[in-house]
Amino acid sequence: MGESVVVVKNLVKHHGKVKAVDGISFAVKRGEIFGIVGPNGAGKTTTIECIAAMQVFDSGVIDVLGFDPVKESFSLKQRIGLQQQESEIPDRLRLQEAMILFSSFYTSVLDWKVLLKQLDLWDKKDAFYSDLSGGQKKRFFVAMALIGDPEVVFLDELTSGLDPQARRSVWELVKDLRNQGRTVVISTHYMDEAEILCDRVAVIHHGKLAALDSPSELISLYGGYTRVRFDISDRFDQSIMSGIDGIESMAIENRVCTIEVSERHAVVEIVKSLDASDHGLASFRIEVPTLEDVFLNITGREVRD
Repeated sequence: MGESVVVVKNLVKHHGKVKAVDGISFAVKRGEIFGIVGPNGAGKTTTIECIAAMQVFDSGVIDVLGFDPVKESFSLKQRIGLQQQESEIPDRLRLQEAMILFSSFYTSVLDWKVLLKQLDLWDKKDAFYSDLSGGQKKRFFVAMALIGDPEVVFLDELTSGLDPQARRSVWELVKDLRNQGRTVVISTHYMDEAEILCDRVAVIHHGKLAALDSPSELISLYGGYTRVRFDISDRFDQSIMSGIDGIESMAIENRVCTIEVSERHAVVEIVKSLDASDHGLASFRIEVPTLEDVFLNITGREVRD
């Protein structure tokens, strides 16, 4: 990854009396998949739309590929692609008609026929927009975002509402965009999606940048402890765990024991103690911290609040 292609400094944007974005700063490097995560209403969409010249911001500086999105919005839009969270076209517009129309907006374009084939929509080229499924509509708007051969692609809540199979198909598409040399900025409330796809993730909370790093570094810093869970019987004696270094907490609920550990070797010692006490290991499992744990620990809120 090379130089920064998106630079945001002290971005502020109000919606009425509400400060939707409150002094956010970050940079996106060329060729990376950059994620923006946060609770609903945190300012993710507003941030993306300010960067992509869809909203005028109140203060701060934004530079995208050397362009000012306020003063040079037309030139900038020729170089970027945007799939918005809420997008619609007329129901009775056919897909190929829409692609031809949008192709006319750009000085440099990709072959819309190839795009529809790549996105598994070629057999729908003569279908009306209203006849598409939710997943097909999502893929179609990605095709529209790519028609201008963009260097930077913004995808806002790309997989929201899709079934698991469709989500994974879209994930492969995002990886392909990076493999083509494009820079991808996504917003999502799916933490597994951000953890799998993104090179770096910005966590936004109450319009502020709460954390920014690679998923692995964020998990290391904010993910909390590894959890060990196993079923217990009435004869389970908690004292068998005494003396094991690295155990931070232990709780029992509904005949399930949950132990938080800060040291890897503690997991081995727990297994040894259970084995020595002739305690069955049915359903024994280890849960390592994830980006969702990071999110909860930083924001204190459920992802879908």
